[in-house]
Amino acid sequence: MSLADKITMLMSRPGGDNAQKDDVPWWMRYAGRGLGTVGSFIAIILGLINCTGIILMNVSCLIAGVWQMLAGFIVIVCEAPCCCFFIDYVQTLSDRIETRPYWNKAALYIGLALPPFFLCFLSMSTWFGSGLIFATGIIYGMMALGKKGSRDDMAAMATAGTPPGAPAHDHTVTLMEDPDVWRPN
Repeated sequence: MSLADKITMLMSRPGGDNAQKDDVPWWMRYAGRGLGTVGSFIAIILGLINCTGIILMNVSCLIAGVWQMLAGFIVIVCEAPCCCFFIDYVQTLSDRIETRPYWNKAALYIGLALPPFFLCFLSMSTWFGSGLIFATGIIYGMMALGKKGSRDDMAAMATAGTPPGAPAHDHTVTLMEDPDVWRPN
């Protein structure tokens, strides 16, 4: 595959042809990808700054900085593989991640962002760098939740408790009065 083919394929990815991703607004897809790309670059740089904690004999901040740089690299591989095109397996890994549901990406990014907070809590570089990766996970989590219901659906749920078109249940019937509920088929 030539470099031009790879670039063309990368530019078409945010629109994706996954059925689950059709109901997500275009701006949210680009916000997740943009925040993931820019935030992971910043996380790598701040993780390097965080590694200077070894000068003060703070080993936990060194480990947090290395973890943050690794997390930033993983997010770049997933969100912007064109930044790492010199590594052979990056495109296949990115394609595999792209076919996963949004909640998988959200769980991965949030899981990658949390350990530096616990290791080096008082460092602003940890808060900002891992916070950007965490925010990317939150955006993907919101994308996994999907669209909000219509105003009519929300009003019906607030008043009657059942959405329009769903069968209404009689809550005054007890378990013993309705044999269809307790009798095995």
